[in-house]
Amino acid sequence: MILTKKYALFLLFILLHTGLYAQKEISITIDDPNTTVTPKLGWQERNDAILKTLKKHRIKAALFVCGMRVADSNGKTLLKQWDDQGHMICNHSYSHLYFNSKSNSFKKFSADFSKGDSIIKQYRHYSKYFRFPYLKEGNTLEKRDSMRVFMSQSNYKNGAVTIDASDWYIDAEIAKALKENPTADLTPYKEYYIKHILDRAGYYDSLAMSVFNRPVKHTLLIHHSLLNALFLDDLLAALKKNGWKLINAETAFKDTVFDQTPDIVPCGESIIWQCAKKIETISPSLRYPGEDGEYEKVPLEEAVKAYNKKS
Repeated sequence: MILTKKYALFLLFILLHTGLYAQKEISITIDDPNTTVTPKLGWQERNDAILKTLKKHRIKAALFVCGMRVADSNGKTLLKQWDDQGHMICNHSYSHLYFNSKSNSFKKFSADFSKGDSIIKQYRHYSKYFRFPYLKEGNTLEKRDSMRVFMSQSNYKNGAVTIDASDWYIDAEIAKALKENPTADLTPYKEYYIKHILDRAGYYDSLAMSVFNRPVKHTLLIHHSLLNALFLDDLLAALKKNGWKLINAETAFKDTVFDQTPDIVPCGESIIWQCAKKIETISPSLRYPGEDGEYEKVPLEEAVKAYNKKS
């Protein structure tokens, strides 16, 4: 009996240290905090709900700030509330420019980067991580590499995403539904949202294992929206139920996966997607863009129809 216990402990030790039994870890990163008008909840109610959920689950997120969305007094109040609760305050540019556009040169984009930095540098939890708008990091070698050098000289790191998703599309569809009917039942949207994120988390986690042969600490991209004010708590509970451990964003960003600088053009998408793109046996299976509303349109419509028919 003693030998059996020792053998079992030995096997558990091996599994834990080879990554075969390592618990999946995920952090929350939130883009585009804003004080715009949405159905159902005012901006302060939305903000309070998201912060309350993060506090309930005892995690610190990374907030990626697009300066133009928080440039007024309400925006400053919002950022202070996040800063006071110890969340990372990070740069997401000022104007949310699409870097891969021909009209957005390195000079124009880097100036907008600096303007965004000026909005957040006053906060205690100001963190030098930059997330490219639309996750697009340059459509030419010159633009891509110019930004990499510029960020390095500015002591900035790439606030990359490992798990990309399309929560923004589901949020837009909720807004449409509420505009048509302010008392619309949002249950099918909630259910689809949770299913979508669990699916994307599983996909990118599997892709990471294929590329790196080890588990990585994940950063999930979601947005500061009505959708997450209403359903972030449900999502985090579902992630836990499905074997995910919630961790702080600061902890996740210490993973060496975020040190990668894949040699691809156009550059962007999830950092795991970028690394996979360089592997000949995996590259053909990757869709471009990695995530978009076009992939979710029909499945979401069908899910809503099925729910309404059942109801």
